[in-house]
Amino acid sequence: MATHSNENLLSISQIHKRFGRVVVADGITFDVKKGEALGIVGPNGAGKSTLLNLINGNEPLDSGEIIFQNQSLNSLTPAERNHKGIARTFQIPKPFADMTVFENVLVGSTFQGKRVNHKQASEIAIESISRAGLEAFFNTPAGKLRLLDRKRLELARALACQPQVLLLDEIAGGLTDSELPILLEIIRALNASGVTIIWIEHIVHALVSVVHRLMCIAGGELIAIGKPEEVLENSKVIELYLGSDFEVGGVA
Repeated sequence: MATHSNENLLSISQIHKRFGRVVVADGITFDVKKGEALGIVGPNGAGKSTLLNLINGNEPLDSGEIIFQNQSLNSLTPAERNHKGIARTFQIPKPFADMTVFENVLVGSTFQGKRVNHKQASEIAIESISRAGLEAFFNTPAGKLRLLDRKRLELARALACQPQVLLLDEIAGGLTDSELPILLEIIRALNASGVTIIWIEHIVHALVSVVHRLMCIAGGELIAIGKPEEVLENSKVIELYLGSDFEVGGVA
């Protein structure tokens, strides 16, 4: 597992968000270290995806503050936050189906905020495709990819933005037992290269094989955060999310 620094890269402070009567973030506070991999678990409707939306700016805060590299993100748009170094993937990959893998990733590298010419954008796209393990599908139309490779394309498009923080939203969902280790190895390598990762996932054994710390949220509240084994043994986490018969399985 990759090491990380003691320097806070991202600080979430007392953030609140509600949709009508539904509270999805109720004073959540935590820090993410530079180079860390943080996993997030919780029941459906806990506010996990909304938390990522608040970090990357897809949803505005009701109150609280998000600090990235000692700068408040509160007033910045999603594009501006992306230019600062925050990228994300989504649960359901939606590539440009008629465009090739390279063309899809080139869109990300061209519009990632830093001034680059076509040659530089192409080089970034090629590197991102390589890091995601998609070299064999360089000229394949995205609409013809199997699920694993659509997930890898989603990763490559995010990497083309050259992020410091990568937000992963259930990227392992739907993969087979044989496909899962391929994706996990890519995520481990990204983290080892210095990319800070915040990862929501329901496949808990996959998550804990990669992350340094684990956080559980439920009902918009932070229930527990710490070493994965400690969080998984937390009685409230077991009660609200895991269930008493939960066991962490193995994964390569």
